[in-house]
Amino acid sequence: MNATLASLTNHQVRLAARPVGLPQAGDWQHTTEPVAAPVEGGLLVKTLMLSLDPAMRGWMNEGKSYIPPVGIGDVMRAGGIGVVIASNHPNFAVGDTVSGSLGVQEYATFQADQAKRAGIVKIDLRVGSASQWLNVLGMPGMTAYFGLLDVGQPRVGDTVVVSGAAGAVGQTVGQLAKIKGCRVVGIAGGPAKCRWVVDELGFDACIDYKAGSVKEGLKTHCPDGVDVYFDNVGGEILDAVLARLKRKARIVICGAISQYNTTAPVQGPKNYLSLLVNRARMEGMVVFDYADRYHVAVAEMGAYLRDGRMKSREDVVEGGVAAFPDTLLKLFAGENFGKLVLKVADA
Repeated sequence: MNATLASLTNHQVRLAARPVGLPQAGDWQHTTEPVAAPVEGGLLVKTLMLSLDPAMRGWMNEGKSYIPPVGIGDVMRAGGIGVVIASNHPNFAVGDTVSGSLGVQEYATFQADQAKRAGIVKIDLRVGSASQWLNVLGMPGMTAYFGLLDVGQPRVGDTVVVSGAAGAVGQTVGQLAKIKGCRVVGIAGGPAKCRWVVDELGFDACIDYKAGSVKEGLKTHCPDGVDVYFDNVGGEILDAVLARLKRKARIVICGAISQYNTTAPVQGPKNYLSLLVNRARMEGMVVFDYADRYHVAVAEMGAYLRDGRMKSREDVVEGGVAAFPDTLLKLFAGENFGKLVLKVADA
């Protein structure tokens, strides 16, 4: 084993218990172990940044879902950006910057088959910064692109409403809808976020759900109804939008952050009969279904970043993997402003 690698210690955060409600300190275990050198066909990645996403809360729960739950005692699942520091893999060289499922740890060692399952791919930092590869060019951007275009199917002149408008997925949904010729109304929490999505991202309007009635805001800003609703929050806001649908509207169910930490049964839509009355469609989407087309979205949105038609805002928190439990909670308190990223190390 390389002498330099032999001196490295890997700090990790593991799932110790399945949370009830918001994750607590006791739900996590902080561990250390020696860094393992890669075997033939494998590689070793040093983690630089980790993506913190609302979906993580669902991955902690036992039960059937679109992806197996994180096992008790396992390193917490997380997408990230890293640099290859040792490689016996023909497709990766030392110094390559990569993205994929690295987990909440400082170093990730992969065998060849594990690297493929973890989606480890080389990324080009000339296209976007490391944090942008976790946002517009990463999983949130892919979610926004395919959720809006494939499921929402917006047409020029449509009114598109997006909740969580200042978050990772929402910011890209709104900008992409504007590029495609739609009128865009965001829903976000607080005047600063609402000003940002209108003044900086170019949304036509933004409803502050913390300041007043979403129902009244929709009446004001969507007087003729809603053609496409991209839902990131669920709950009462979903109900309010369902009451404003136009004929043949499309609702994209991406997430429901308002429901993720509830200890009561998940609240379903009360106004679902609006789908019947308006001949509307509500469809869930999971980004992994589009993995073979990610390159298409990266090419298109990378061009938008270069020519200034799209912006990518990240809320980067320092502190390394030890800061993960507390930083994750920022998502559920609405404290992050933009895509939440945890910086683990310098390149």
